[in-house]
Amino acid sequence: MKQAGCNGEAESRVSQKNLEQNDSSPDSTDTPPGADGDSTPSTPRKKRGRRKLEHPEQRESPVYSSVSLIDFICKNSDGGRLRGREGWDISLRRRPVQRETFQAGDPYHISRREKEELLARWKKEKEEKAQLVTTMSDIMDDQSAVGSQEEEEEPAINLPSMPTPQQQHTDPASPTVATTPEPPPVACGNKVMTRSSEINLEYEDGRGFGIGELVWGKLRGFSWWPGRIVSWWMTSRSRAAEGTRWVMWFGDGKFSVVCVEKLLPLSTFCTSFHQPTYNKQPMYRKAIYEVLQTASMRAGKPFPVCVSTDDSDSGNSVEVQTRQMIEWANSGFLPSGARGLEPPPAERNPYTEVYPEMWVEPEAAAYTAPPPAKKPRKNSVEKPKIKEIIDEGTRERLVYEVRQKCRNIEDICISCGSQNVSLEHPLFVGAMCQSCKNCFLECAYQYDDDGYQSYCSICCGGREVLMCGNNNCCRCYCVECVDLLVGAGSAQAAIREDPWNCYMCCTRNVFGLLRRRDDWTSRLQLFFANNHDQDFEPLKLYSPIPAEKRQPIRVLSLFDGIATGLLVLKDLGIQVGQYVASEVCEDSITVGMVRHEGIINYVGDVRNVTRKNIQQWGPFDLVIGGSPCNDLSIVNPARKGLYEGTGRLFFEFYRLLHETLPKEGEERPFFWLFENVVAMGVSDKRDISRFLECNPVMIDAKEVSAAHRARYFWGNLPGMNRPLTAMANDKLQLQDCLEHGRTAKFYKVRTITTRSNSIKQGKDQHFPVYMNNKEDILWCTEMERVFGFPIHYTDVSNMSRLARQRLLGRSWSVPVIRHLFAPLKEYFACY
Repeated sequence: MKQAGCNGEAESRVSQKNLEQNDSSPDSTDTPPGADGDSTPSTPRKKRGRRKLEHPEQRESPVYSSVSLIDFICKNSDGGRLRGREGWDISLRRRPVQRETFQAGDPYHISRREKEELLARWKKEKEEKAQLVTTMSDIMDDQSAVGSQEEEEEPAINLPSMPTPQQQHTDPASPTVATTPEPPPVACGNKVMTRSSEINLEYEDGRGFGIGELVWGKLRGFSWWPGRIVSWWMTSRSRAAEGTRWVMWFGDGKFSVVCVEKLLPLSTFCTSFHQPTYNKQPMYRKAIYEVLQTASMRAGKPFPVCVSTDDSDSGNSVEVQTRQMIEWANSGFLPSGARGLEPPPAERNPYTEVYPEMWVEPEAAAYTAPPPAKKPRKNSVEKPKIKEIIDEGTRERLVYEVRQKCRNIEDICISCGSQNVSLEHPLFVGAMCQSCKNCFLECAYQYDDDGYQSYCSICCGGREVLMCGNNNCCRCYCVECVDLLVGAGSAQAAIREDPWNCYMCCTRNVFGLLRRRDDWTSRLQLFFANNHDQDFEPLKLYSPIPAEKRQPIRVLSLFDGIATGLLVLKDLGIQVGQYVASEVCEDSITVGMVRHEGIINYVGDVRNVTRKNIQQWGPFDLVIGGSPCNDLSIVNPARKGLYEGTGRLFFEFYRLLHETLPKEGEERPFFWLFENVVAMGVSDKRDISRFLECNPVMIDAKEVSAAHRARYFWGNLPGMNRPLTAMANDKLQLQDCLEHGRTAKFYKVRTITTRSNSIKQGKDQHFPVYMNNKEDILWCTEMERVFGFPIHYTDVSNMSRLARQRLLGRSWSVPVIRHLFAPLKEYFACY
C-alpha cells in the first residue's frame, strides 16, 4: 500500500459524517473499507483477509480559477521544483512514495446504501474533473508562450484530456512495468490528490492481470479454475497485497486472493483446461460454460443457442454449445486470438457493479450443483472447534514450523494444513481433518483409465501428479505435496528418475517430513472399517444351531448376476433348499441356468416382486444383493446418485428385505448382505447406512485374489469384521491364473470392469500378459480364475469375449464371498 498524504498529515478512518461533508468535493479520496468473508471456489476453507488501510480526511477546496492556477505554477517553478505527491508533473524526478506495512485485521462492513452513495458521488466527481481538465487545457493553450519558456528548465505540464484505464495489460513473465498515466491533478490546499490517482494504485506492481481480465487461477486441491480479476472494492473486503489479485471465480461467484504466480491468462486454455475435472464436477462445467460465454461476447463470436422446451433436450443443447466453445478455445480463440479477450473499457472500471448473475445465462441452469452433504447431529456437550481461516500459505507455514521443530506434524493435517484434526493419516505420519477424511474415503479407491489413482495419495487432490514406476503399484503423488513434504526439487528429481519407485514401494520409509507408517496396511483397513460418522444399535446376533437341528438354507438373491452366491454356498458344502433369484440380464440368466442345472428359480425384475410373492416363496433365511453401481460410483461423471437412475434400485432391496424379516415370535436365524462400490459419495454411503441401520465393512479382493477389487458390504453375517485370510487354493498372483506358456507382466491386475480397456495396465497401457515375444490380453478362462470362478464358467451360448468380460465385471469375487459366507456353516445343514 502506498501512503496517501503529505506534510506529515496523520491518516485517520473516514466516518459516515465525513463522507456526507465531502459530497460536494470533486477531489475526495475517501474509500470505505470492506468486510472480510469467505472466499473459496467450492470448499468450506476460507481465505485470510487484510485490514483496509485508513485514508486521510479530505478538506473541501475551492476550484482554482485559470489565472490563479497559472500564477500558482509559475510562482512555485521560480522557487524550485515541487517534489512528492504535489508538483510531480513539473519536476525532473519524483520522490518515491513511502510504504507503510500494517497488520491485517477485521475491517468493518460497508452497507449497500453507503456503496450506492459512493458510486453516485464518484460519477459526479468524474464529470466535474472532466470539465475542469477541459478548462485547464484551453488555458494552457492560450499560455503556450509561457509554457515554452518553462520547458527549457523543466518538463512541461502534461494534463490528459480524459481519465485513463486503471491498468494496462502486462505479460506476467516480463519484468517490464506497464506505465499508466495518472489522472490530472486537482489542487487541494497544498496537496494534489484525486480518487482516480488512488484507483490507479491498485494492481500497479507491473506484474499484469488488470481489472476485468479473464484468467486461470490455482488454489490448492483444485484444478486451474477460470475467474475474472476484480477490484477489492467490489468484494467489500480489504485491499489485496502487492503481488496478489482479487479473483471472482466463475461457477459459484466467490472471491479469493491469489498471487500472480498462480494466475494464467485465459488464452492458455489448451494447457490449463482439465478434462477429468470437467467430466466429474458439475460446478467446473458451469464455470467453463460461463467463462467461454463471456470470452465469446468479448471476441465478437457469439455461439447460437439451441432453444428447446424439454428439460433434457435443453441440457443436451447446453452440452453441445459448450463443446463447440471448448473447441474454439482450444484452437486459440480464433480469429482475434488472445487480443480479443481483453476487457472493454467499461469493465476495466473498478467501480462497475459486477455480480455473478451477469454471467449466468438462462441455459446455465442445467449445470446445477449437487445438494450439500447432510451434517451429522452434534452433541450439545461437544466442545466447538475453532473457526480457522486457511489461506494459500497456511500449510507451507505450518510445515516450515515443523521443519524448525516448533510444531509436531501429528498436530496438523498434512493434506490441507488445517489444525482441526480428527484422526491420523492412514499411510503417512501426520494427522487429517474431517474434510480431507471424506475426500480420502471417496478417492482412495478411485482409478483412472490408466489404472492409477485419480488423485494424490497424500491430499486426494492435485492436478499434476507423479505416477509410481512399479507396475504392481497404482499410487500417485501431486507435485505440491512432494516438494513441500519431501523437499524442494524432489518432484523434478523423481521425474528424471526412470523408473521411479514411490514412497510406498521403497525399502526405506523416511523421505524428509514424509514418513511411511510401518503398519499402514492395517491402518488403511481400520480407516475404512471405523469411518462411522453414525452410531447404530448393534444388530441382533444369533446363536449357532445344533448340528441335528440344522436345515437347508433358503436364499433370496436380488440382482443375482451369474449366481456367485449359489456357487459359493455349494463350495462351502451348505445344502440349498431353495434359491430364488431376481435378474434381468439374459446372458446372466443363461449362465445360471446352465451351470446350476435349473436349481435357480428366476422371478424377473426386482421391481415386480410383491409382498404376496415373498409370502408365497418364503420364508427365507438369507437375503443377498448388490444394486448396480453405475449411478453411485464417482468415477462416472454422469452419475445420478442414490435417488435417481439405477441408484434407486437400492430401495427395492430395502423394501424386500423388510418383507422377508422374521415375524414377531419367530426365533430362527435370519441373515442378509448388501454390496456396492467403495468409490461412492460420502452422502450416499451415509444414506445407505441410515436405511440399513448399520455401517459397512470394506473388503478388498486383492488380499485373496490376483486383482484389486474394493467393495463395501453391509450385513449381519457373523464375523464380517474379522481379518481376511487367503486359503491354500487361492490364486494370489496373476501368474497363477495364466495358461501354460504365458508370462504375467504384473503381480496383480487392477479392477476388472465391464470396459474392455480395464484389462490394460499401467500409465503406458500395457497388456498384462507376455506370450510368443508379444504382449497379449487376458483370456476369458484366465479372467475367470482371477475372480475365483471355475474355468469356462461363463462359456455358454457362444458368448463373445467382451460379453463374458461384462458378466465377470459385474460379478462378485468368489474368495471374498466365501470369506463372508463361511460362518453360515454353523447354522445350516451341510453335505
